[in-house]
Amino acid sequence: MLLTNTVKFTNFELLEDPLMKKQIFISLLLIAGISPSCKKYIQQQQQNALESVITNGTWIVTRYVENGSDITPSFSGYVFKFNSDGTVTGTKASNVDNGTWSGNVSNKTITSDFPSAATPIDKLNAVWKITDSYVDSVAASTTINANTNILNLHKQ
Repeated sequence: MLLTNTVKFTNFELLEDPLMKKQIFISLLLIAGISPSCKKYIQQQQQNALESVITNGTWIVTRYVENGSDITPSFSGYVFKFNSDGTVTGTKASNVDNGTWSGNVSNKTITSDFPSAATPIDKLNAVWKITDSYVDSVAASTTINANTNILNLHKQ
C-alpha cells in the first residue's frame, strides 16, 4: 500500500538554518534544566509535608505483629514524640527512651533507632516500609531475619 499524503510532517530545511539550530538547542537545554529542579522541588515539598505530619503531635503503637505474633500489649502506655531535628522520644510514665528517626519520601520508608533501649522499644529499630498512611496514622512493615514485622502508629 502506498502512502497518499503528500504534506511534509517536518520541514528539515529549517534545521539547516544556524539560527534555528541555536534556538532548538537553547530550548532543549532549558527543558532539561527545568525538569530536574522541578522534581527536586516537589520531592522537597513532600519531605517537608512528611516531617510536618510526623512532628505535629504524639503517637502510640496500636498494632505490632512480630513474626505472626501480636505483641501490641507490650507497647501499652508508651507515647512517642518525633522532633524536626531527627530525634524521637518514647515515654512511659517516668521512663524515657531516646532515639533518632528519618523519613524518606522517595523510598516510602521511615528509619528509627533507639540505641540504648530495651524491649519492647528496641523492636522499633529498623527501616520501615510505609504500606499505608494518613495524617493521623501510619502502617508499616519490615523484615528482620526473614521475619516480617508489622507496625501501626496512630496520632493521639
